[in-house]
Amino acid sequence: MSRGRGRDQQSGEYRRVRSPRKGEIPGVVEQIMGHGKLKVRCADGKIRLCRIPGKMKKRIWIREGDVVLIKPWDFQSDEKADVIWRYTRTESNYLERRGFLKL
Repeated sequence: MSRGRGRDQQSGEYRRVRSPRKGEIPGVVEQIMGHGKLKVRCADGKIRLCRIPGKMKKRIWIREGDVVLIKPWDFQSDEKADVIWRYTRTESNYLERRGFLKL
């Protein structure tokens, strides 16, 4: 029984790509800061300091160059945000073709 990332590709199943909802912005990871913090260049042109929530930190590895979906904070929305989703390379190509990702 396979576990992990390859499960969907091996069984031939397709996942739906999560599109950005209201208040969510796609972006590309520029720099890993340590302690679950990242610098992300967002689609609106701003660079935000983002944190990875503990639930996500335990399950998903995020590297530089990955496309992520962030949710800016209510206060300091131009500076800080939370990472809520990491896209695979195939999903990020799909988002770019559909016009969600303009980087």
